[in-house]
Amino acid sequence: MDFGFLDFTTLEKRRHFCEEEVRLNRRLAPGIYLRVVKVTEQDGTYRVGGRGRAVEYAVKMRRIPDESILENRLAAGTADAATIGKVARAVAAFHEKAERGGRIAGFGSPEAIGRNAAENFAQTADFIGKTIPRAHYDEIKEYTGSFLRKNAALLERRAANGFVRDCHGDLHTEHISVNKRVDVFDCIEFNERFRFSDVVADAAFLSMDLDYHNRHDLATAFDTAYFEATGDTEGRTLLDFYRCYRAYVRGKVEGFKSVEDEVGPEDRSLAEFRARYHFHLSRLYAGRGFRPTLVVVRGLSGTGKSTLAAFQAHGVRPPELRRHKERARRPAP
Repeated sequence: MDFGFLDFTTLEKRRHFCEEEVRLNRRLAPGIYLRVVKVTEQDGTYRVGGRGRAVEYAVKMRRIPDESILENRLAAGTADAATIGKVARAVAAFHEKAERGGRIAGFGSPEAIGRNAAENFAQTADFIGKTIPRAHYDEIKEYTGSFLRKNAALLERRAANGFVRDCHGDLHTEHISVNKRVDVFDCIEFNERFRFSDVVADAAFLSMDLDYHNRHDLATAFDTAYFEATGDTEGRTLLDFYRCYRAYVRGKVEGFKSVEDEVGPEDRSLAEFRARYHFHLSRLYAGRGFRPTLVVVRGLSGTGKSTLAAFQAHGVRPPELRRHKERARRPAP
């Protein structure tokens, strides 16, 4: 396949990117990524690592326990501020050692960031009125251009000072295992443009994803622990901008999935919901992030007003509400 940003059209290219996947992911998950293996064919029989000619390549990994994945820990209620602080310090330590240099720095220039953003807006124009209202699309686009113009000197200074590095590129809760240690896997190996970024752009992905999971308390805990570990006080200025960018990209990706013919109707419906939610988050960040909000809960006696209000005050959803939302996303039989 060749998607433009990803080219796996030849066996040699697929071997190369399997090797890159192992090399790059060993930076944050050394015990999980083992090696690249051949898929061979001999007399019509296919084997992994067997004799004969190589017809494909694969990455051999250790299985990651499902219960250790941060997304699953959030759902199970076993992720707290201490867990997130551990993740933040691991990410900060990785960023400190990540490769940097002249060619990498160029990806953090205002022009390079602007090109990436412009591509996102061009690719989502067909979603206007479907997963993103026209007013929100225009507002996020205006905010992005305005921020880049006003902060061009800051972005150029950070690129010159080595804050643009070879990062992970896809840092969210599905790709983090927290057990005895923190392992972060499945980085972007197929396109440097999506991996070379300001370290805050990388960290902002996880901060945004914690907000997406309705855990703004843990997003705040991550931000605090990360910036305490790095001492990058200047980087906080960029946090909402990059969270806006990351949420928009996720909205775009889910939007693409919602219109793919090979995706089943239930998954398309869920992808559309996720796209709307991510675009909504992107707009919140474009409006300077989360602000204090007054929520009035009313209803008949005994209907659960106090329970609902308590859950809302603490930033979590009661299980019955989660189940109701899941049912609401599913198409009628």
